[in-house]
Amino acid sequence: MTPRTRLAARLACALLLVACVSGTVAGTDAGGERDPVAAGGTPTVVALYPNPVLPNDAGEFVTVALPEETHLGRCTLADDEKTVSLPNVTVRGRVTLSTAPNRTRALVSGRVIESALPSLANAGERLVLVCGGRVVDAASYTDAPSGEVYARGEWRSPGRTAFDVRSVTDASTTVFALPDAPDVVTDALGAAERRVLLGGYTFTSTRVAAALRDAAGRGVRVHVLVEGGPVGGVSAREATVLDRLAAAPNVTVTVLDGPHARYPFHHAKYAVVDDAALVTSENWDPSGVGGHATRGWGAVVDDAALADALAAVHRADSGWIDGVAWPSYRANATFQPPHPANATYPSTFAPLTTTADRVSLVVSPDTSKRALVGFVRNATEMLAVEQMEFSPDTALWNETLAAAGRGVRVRVLLSGAWYAREENAALVARLNDRARRDGLDLRAKLADSRGRYGHLHVKGAIADGERVLVGSVNWNANAVTANRETELVVDDPAVGRYYARLFGADWRGGVWTLPVALVIAVLCGVGGACAYLRREIAFVRADAGAGGAAAETDVVGWRGEEWE
Repeated sequence: MTPRTRLAARLACALLLVACVSGTVAGTDAGGERDPVAAGGTPTVVALYPNPVLPNDAGEFVTVALPEETHLGRCTLADDEKTVSLPNVTVRGRVTLSTAPNRTRALVSGRVIESALPSLANAGERLVLVCGGRVVDAASYTDAPSGEVYARGEWRSPGRTAFDVRSVTDASTTVFALPDAPDVVTDALGAAERRVLLGGYTFTSTRVAAALRDAAGRGVRVHVLVEGGPVGGVSAREATVLDRLAAAPNVTVTVLDGPHARYPFHHAKYAVVDDAALVTSENWDPSGVGGHATRGWGAVVDDAALADALAAVHRADSGWIDGVAWPSYRANATFQPPHPANATYPSTFAPLTTTADRVSLVVSPDTSKRALVGFVRNATEMLAVEQMEFSPDTALWNETLAAAGRGVRVRVLLSGAWYAREENAALVARLNDRARRDGLDLRAKLADSRGRYGHLHVKGAIADGERVLVGSVNWNANAVTANRETELVVDDPAVGRYYARLFGADWRGGVWTLPVALVIAVLCGVGGACAYLRREIAFVRADAGAGGAAAETDVVGWRGEEWE
């Protein structure tokens, strides 16, 4: 065999080896879903950042996962044109190799090491990781968007999280309705001893702010995180509230804003209070948690593990480069006129405290699509959906129709607020037309508050009377796949009954109350007419279901239309 022949044979073997590795690494985290630790303990490429927003692509990086202690000096990264030796250090775990480590440390978690890299072409590249003379992984991409990381087979903003669903069992849980029980929120905040980590979309409640300042005065660490660009802008009232908060000792106020924002909106509404997690559908405004306008749902779960999981979300969201300190944000912001809310409403539904069988924390966009689709898909008997909005171009819409198609009794109640009424009325008509056409046990309607609340702002659902969604996720594509949102899935019959009664009242439009003496007179005078009309006037409780289940306050009322 001539030297040229031997050289050709060696090149062919090398190419065959790379091709074989290419087949085995198609599932790596940079281009697929393989868990690096589960991949036999070998190093893997898990993320690529080829097109930074800085000029000349300054700050490119490659993240590798090293399940075992590895001497990087034995490894190289190569593309079609260049092979680069890695730094002469011994490391383990997740390590990011960067041409501008100071810049990269603001974008990623874990250890960052300065390193030369092959040129990561914006148009596309294939990288091969070789350790000890053996190809251990490879990753490829095409058409790199500016400022996005390639990981797990998709492009996403750097810093976006990958939180999994966190579930706990036998957790003490208080569920409540707004505007009926706003004191649940302030009582929870007022009991804080160590920490309050609050996440919100808007924050204009002076009552909540006072509770936070009082907590900070007791030595409680308070950190408030809000959205910097809500629809309609930040109000002058919010600026005043946050000014006073930020000036208090032990209080930090952070605003998510700027060109590197990871999510279109920070739309979550929650608070971590010591070892409890509070999640609600309502904003931190008088109209929301203040109880002066919107119908909302909420839950407080007293469980350290769940609280720590929600605290991790707060920490990840407030500690990245899109988190701007309030004074810095305020110096460059303009504020909009406030929209005060000061109406009062009856406190018909008292809170319920129980030991919930199971509570799960779902975070959007990380896991909400999978979790919410699964919630609807698993309904077998009934599905009650109460939403501010409901987009037909979502998997949730399709799954709701599919549930009705397999015989599930489905009821959809949408907000009749002035800014959503026209669109929601069209959706209601569309759903009802589909039900008539296909013979489905599906009904939809617009909510009519009848003075019990201002407008419906719930983002919830009930499945089979025992599983409930409580949180901030509107049923539209942006909320499920792009925004930062928080949602609880509470699996418990008592909680299911509570929200089923609340849904029933909202579906019917509430209970029409009359003085007892007047009702007695009416019963005596028109008993025969009532029998003829087959109507029923009865002593029931305001938050009772169709069977008049027990509640806090007895009233006399007309049962009205049954929601089921």
